Amino acid sequence: MRVGPGGSSASGSFFDRIGGAPTFDRLVRRFYAGVQTDDVIWPMYPQDDLEGAISRLSLFLQQYWGGPGTYSEERGHPRLRMRHNPFRITSEAREHWLLHMRDAVESLELAPLDEAELWGYLDRAAHAMTNTFD
Repeated sequence: MRVGPGGSSASGSFFDRIGGAPTFDRLVRRFYAGVQTDDVIWPMYPQDDLEGAISRLSLFLQQYWGGPGTYSEERGHPRLRMRHNPFRITSEAREHWLLHMRDAVESLELAPLDEAELWGYLDRAAHAMTNTFD
């Protein structure tokens, strides 16, 4: 694939290609709608700051995929492992997270290659956050 200045592909950044901030906002809201029904992972989320959690995840994903750097401007380096370390993330929790994220990704109805690229990252990230093996 041809890559231009700043690492964007000839067809633009992934962020722009899939619809920018509104697409990531839809993804994250759909994800959290599922999380709220899940007895395994819902207790790990800040129920008193759900809108904040939604905003943080959406801004992180937007930045990761070539959108604005708002996440880092507001929160500094993502440090995903450190931020998730206080939570007991087992393989069961990871699979529940992936279940809800898979539903959210599919709800976007992206082009197949874009969906595969997004899902590949999310799947790898979920496995990397697993920190309890029992």
